[in-house]
Amino acid sequence: MTLENAVRVFAGTMIFISVALTLWVHPNFYWFTLFIGANLIQSAFTGFCPATNVLSKLGFTSKP
Repeated sequence: MTLENAVRVFAGTMIFISVALTLWVHPNFYWFTLFIGANLIQSAFTGFCPATNVLSKLGFTSKP
C-alpha cells in the first residue's frame, strides 16, 4: 500500500471512530471529527501532515 492510500485509510478510520464515539460515548466527541477535518484541509494547503510522517516511519513509501 502506498503512503497516500495509507493516509486516506487512516483518516477514514479516525472519522469512523470519532463518529462512533460521538454517538455512543459523549456528544462532545464531535470536536474530534472537526479536528480531523481541519487537519485534512490544512494539509492540503501546507503539505504538512503528521499522519504522513508517522506512517512513513512505519515503512509506507510514496512509490508502489
